[in-house]
This record gives sequence, structure tokens and C-alpha cells, in this order.
Amino acid sequence: MFFEIENVLCTKISILMTDKMKSLTKAEEQIMQILWDLKEGVVKDVVDGFDEPKPAYTTVATVLTVLEKKGFVTCKKIGNVKLFSPEISKKEYTGFQFKSLLSDYFNGSFPKMATFFAKENNLGIKDLEEILKAAELELNNTENKE
Repeated sequence: MFFEIENVLCTKISILMTDKMKSLTKAEEQIMQILWDLKEGVVKDVVDGFDEPKPAYTTVATVLTVLEKKGFVTCKKIGNVKLFSPEISKKEYTGFQFKSLLSDYFNGSFPKMATFFAKENNLGIKDLEEILKAAELELNNTENKE
């Protein structure tokens, strides 16, 4: 038991602390979105989380197994049933994706990205001021929690 916990922690740390975390495929991300909402679930729960037409049970089971091998989910076997839960939080993955986007498309420049976003969405000065106020509030809330 101790070695299982140690292995899981080491896997998660190595994924987070290195550049080993990879972007998910569309199918993997769809399944992770459902699993993040569920917190944990069996294959059928994940299949039921999809809109119609639902993917095949075996397809979802295969993708969950791939996600487990990549370190994104953990699997607990209870009898004949596998219970899956996210190993990487939505917040951790969102941060990774955001940093990748910033690095790959905007040379790591947040002002360049914000300018692009503002232009693409026809944001005016008032909109940008509201975004700045919201960001300040969020940062203050984060600082107060720490």
C-alpha cells in the first residue's frame, strides 16, 4: 500500500515538475472534462456523461486506460469494476495549457496575448478595465487565502 501511494505521488510530481505533461487529444479531453465533473466514476458513468450519440463503451474504456498510463487518471479496482478518478486536476491542466499557448503562440508575452484576445473579441477600453478589476479581485482573494 505504501509503495502504491509513493508511486502515485512520484508519478504526479514527475508529470507536474517536468515537461512530460502533454496536451490531451480531443477524445481524452472530452473524457477528462466529464471525469472532472464526476470526481470519480466507472466507464458507464463517463459514457452517460456524453451527449447523443454516445461513444462506444469499449472506446471510453480504452481512452481511460490510455489516460491512466499517461498519469492523468487513477484506477481503483473494486471487484470486477474499475473506478476512475482524475489524478491531474482541471486547474493543473488548464495552467499547463495556458502556459503552452502563451509560449507557443505569443513568445511567452502575456501583453501580446491579451492584445490579441482584445482585438479578436472587439473589446473596448471599458471591457479591458472590467477584466483588470476582475483580475485584481481574483489576485487579492488568492493572496488572502494564503
